[in-house]
Amino acid sequence: MARFDFDAALRWARFDPRHAPARREDAELPFVDAQTRADGTLLLDTNVYIDTLQDRLPDLVENLVTGGYTNHSTVAIQELMHTVGVLNPDHPGMPKVISQIGLLIRSMPPHRLFAPDAETLGRAALLAGMLCRLQGYAKDERLRAQHDCVLFLQAQRLGFTVLTRNVRDFDYLLQLFPAGRVLMYREAGSLTSP
Repeated sequence: MARFDFDAALRWARFDPRHAPARREDAELPFVDAQTRADGTLLLDTNVYIDTLQDRLPDLVENLVTGGYTNHSTVAIQELMHTVGVLNPDHPGMPKVISQIGLLIRSMPPHRLFAPDAETLGRAALLAGMLCRLQGYAKDERLRAQHDCVLFLQAQRLGFTVLTRNVRDFDYLLQLFPAGRVLMYREAGSLTSP
């Protein structure tokens, strides 16, 4: 395993802004539209899987995900398994939900499943810390921010595009790293989002 380069990460983080970026208008952001094509470089955020399970994935996004090869991150497995862990095992609907999550995870082809390396994890933690400080995130939002940063930097390192419904955080990440690649969407039936 490669050693994490602490000094290089600090040099990399010199972009650290002192003020929070403002949330941009949707028209300025890269949203999925009818011209978007699946090209095998999509890396799915966990909300894509959740929207799939809850039948909230917009048709355009569903066509994009099912119409081409998609890539998966161990970050999504982590978040999905966390969901399994926090669900009330006594609830009558839990066996079905757990079974559906299991099917999703088992359907990820091993050759399209990627784990972040030490450099990505270290820099993502640094970036997440900045994002949490700049945005004033509460403790319960910090782990989610860290996962988003890992996914964002992992996609950048692999040459992939993150597909996500998390417009707010990924807008901020794109402002910090305009070279990152993200495609956003809204939940089916939703016109606005925070």
